[in-house]
Amino acid sequence: MIKKAFSVAVAIVGTSLIVPTATAQSSIPSSGIPSSEISAADDWQSVGDGITSGVSGVAIDGRHGDTVDMLAVRDNKNPGQNRLVAMRHSPDAKPRVRPVTWDGELPVDLEAIDAIPGREHEYVALASSGKAYRIHREKDTVRVSHEFRLPAASPDTNYEGFALTAKRGAIVAVWADRGQDDRPGKLSAAEWNPSTNTFSKHDSAEFTVPYPTDDVRHISDVKISATGALTVSAASDPGDDGPYDSALYEAGRISFGSELRLHVSDAPRRLATFPGHKIEALACLPKSDEGILGTDDENGGGSIASAEFCRP
Repeated sequence: MIKKAFSVAVAIVGTSLIVPTATAQSSIPSSGIPSSEISAADDWQSVGDGITSGVSGVAIDGRHGDTVDMLAVRDNKNPGQNRLVAMRHSPDAKPRVRPVTWDGELPVDLEAIDAIPGREHEYVALASSGKAYRIHREKDTVRVSHEFRLPAASPDTNYEGFALTAKRGAIVAVWADRGQDDRPGKLSAAEWNPSTNTFSKHDSAEFTVPYPTDDVRHISDVKISATGALTVSAASDPGDDGPYDSALYEAGRISFGSELRLHVSDAPRRLATFPGHKIEALACLPKSDEGILGTDDENGGGSIASAEFCRP
């Protein structure tokens, strides 16, 4: 078991969000399950100093016992600034961080990344514009095999989350427009075909959080479990010097019947609160409730921590 940066303060009652029969875009009520807070400790671990060293997305690259290897994106925009880092997290040791070279024209403002199920060292990285990059890692270099866009991406959207999972022989993608203050975030889902890099008909629903309350980004990242459960992070971002605040929520789920349906809670259950950090990255270890949190604290740099927030 990897070292936990957080401990459960209140016992979890129940196992998942209860989803009644609903149409694809309909909101669903809260499950009524009491909130289960994960209380923060002080063992966030730095993975870089300064505004170019934040973590805006993270994916699991492998696990060897208690050691976890990850690939993380950074939302840098200018030439010469690093876009990717390899990170290694081990118990009772500082993270090992090294730059990974992006072979070719550099992307702008990468905000999310996830591993492609069943394909070793292959990932999809997403820029805030909705442009996606399918990449393959070879040691300390990644190469782009394909570029494609999310369905219905527009200049008005600002994407911060992307996740993949395998289900019934297909790959399901979930992506998120972050929203801002009075503008709700938006979750979308569809099947993604890795042979053609195309999506099936997608379903979307708006999503808002009650906390944080100021300078809020309703979705700063999203993860989907193998059963279709959705977990999102939300964050406040008042500027490059903070102060920041973040929370994790049960956002809803995807159901898999004759067609994919997205069910989003209108009263999401808060799982955890993280004062002092702007969480922008979530990653879950396969078949485990253990996950990695990553922050982009702008002038405060980037940091990671482990926590039990995943729903295998």
